[in-house]
Amino acid sequence: MNPLVDDIPGAEHQKVAGVQVDVAPAGNGRVKRLIYPPGFRWSKDMKPLVKSDTCLHAHVGFLAQGRIRGTYGDGCTFDYTAPHVVAIEGDHDAWVEGDEPAVLIQFDAEQQTAKVFGLPERHAHR
Repeated sequence: MNPLVDDIPGAEHQKVAGVQVDVAPAGNGRVKRLIYPPGFRWSKDMKPLVKSDTCLHAHVGFLAQGRIRGTYGDGCTFDYTAPHVVAIEGDHDAWVEGDEPAVLIQFDAEQQTAKVFGLPERHAHR
């Protein structure tokens, strides 16, 4: 058994663009476990489904396994290696580095995540 990747009782389970997504309600929000496979890149795998140039959602959580790198629309970059707390603002592309899946435990308020966590809607160079 590996609790990072095993089925979560009571969670909604789906696969989107190769990403395993498990979602469970928690108060006014949701907790998600996202398992991104090696080689996943938002602009390659998700963009054709979402039809926006970048990911416009904020992501707040804990990277429990793997490495995620990315760029924002203004050229700023981020690089997280587990274990690490993450706060990624909207307007980004991101990808999995290395040969192991990236496992992100994400706290989510659907379309209100940025607002709830005090992040800008889109990344702005500081």
